[in-house]
Amino acid sequence: MRFAAIVVAAGRGVRFGQPKQLIDVAGRPLVAWSLATFGTMVELEDLVIATEPEHLETMAALAAEYAPRLAAIVVRGGATRQQSVRNALGAVPARCDAAFIHDGARPLVRAGDVRIAMRLTGPGAGAAIAARAVDTIKVVPAGGITIARTLDREELWAAQTPQFGTLADLRRAHDTACATGFEATDDAMLLERIGVSVNVVEASAENFKVTRPSDRVLAETILLDRAKSDGHAAIGHR
Repeated sequence: MRFAAIVVAAGRGVRFGQPKQLIDVAGRPLVAWSLATFGTMVELEDLVIATEPEHLETMAALAAEYAPRLAAIVVRGGATRQQSVRNALGAVPARCDAAFIHDGARPLVRAGDVRIAMRLTGPGAGAAIAARAVDTIKVVPAGGITIARTLDREELWAAQTPQFGTLADLRRAHDTACATGFEATDDAMLLERIGVSVNVVEASAENFKVTRPSDRVLAETILLDRAKSDGHAAIGHR
């Protein structure tokens, strides 16, 4: 199947005082790291980025710089992440059979993990990059402080991105959610809701989402370390 990469890079970046997707991390805008990773994947030809209206031109320029081989389309994001993904799905070229959705605030995604998940994707079957739970998870009723029960950690995974599905399944999942007013926290949930089986692919490296300034520092440290390990100059300013 022919895949398109969808990168969600909307949001105001309240914690950072500027749009989070554009903050500098190890010499590049945050979103540029995942764009560059997808740009190296010969399996991909198409890229769709959803962003704020004022950043349409900036995102197009970043795609041209960091993923020049991919045919890039930049669309306006919606009021919610789910709406942004739906807008992006509507812009995926007809030549594509499937897509994966990635949060632009996860700069440490590995191409190898993406490839494994692509192979698990087909009609009626999706995939999601995920991490095994390492903490013991307690259930506490909303508004309370008393533990109601403890969940079996062996069965728990923390869903990350990218998340994968055929275009037909993803579009049906989002259209169904829109028609019923259902808001999910990720795309895998929407796929599950229409009966698509979603397989997990264990992340082979740190794939956390940059949400706080401390995350930015950690991501930069890891990216700089990767550059040293790779033995070439992977870091650079625009």
